[in-house]
Amino acid sequence: MTVRSAGPDDVDEIAALELEAFPDDAWTPAYLQVAIEGKMPTVRILVAEDDAGTVVGHALVSVVYEIAELQRIATAEQQRRRGIGGSLLTASIDLARSEGAERLLLEVRENNVAALEFYHQAGFIEIDRRERYYRDGATGIVLAMDLPGSAASSG
Repeated sequence: MTVRSAGPDDVDEIAALELEAFPDDAWTPAYLQVAIEGKMPTVRILVAEDDAGTVVGHALVSVVYEIAELQRIATAEQQRRRGIGGSLLTASIDLARSEGAERLLLEVRENNVAALEFYHQAGFIEIDRRERYYRDGATGIVLAMDLPGSAASSG
């Protein structure tokens, strides 16, 4: 498995993963295309592909000055629990750091115990709660990770 920047040929596979992972809030193919083409200057999309070249996961990272946000990370349902999410997270952290971010933020649904544990194990800490953050009224837990050694803090 490899993690790389998404390209135009990845749009359909990413869009399918979006629908699988976020059926009520999936990014559309058109929106993904615009991001991949660089017309959303703060957004980067990474993909994980298996040895056959099939996209099996993706991550969307936004970097604005010293703050990065992991907007979403998704792994194909049949590919979960194989380290793909961890590889995407590591690549997202590296990307944020390389673009000068000093902190990486994300939100997780309060009831998504598996995701909360995943991020806590990676070193994220809870810094806030956003009541009724999601469309269905669920609370969002805001997690953060400091990024020492970023391009901004080391230069």
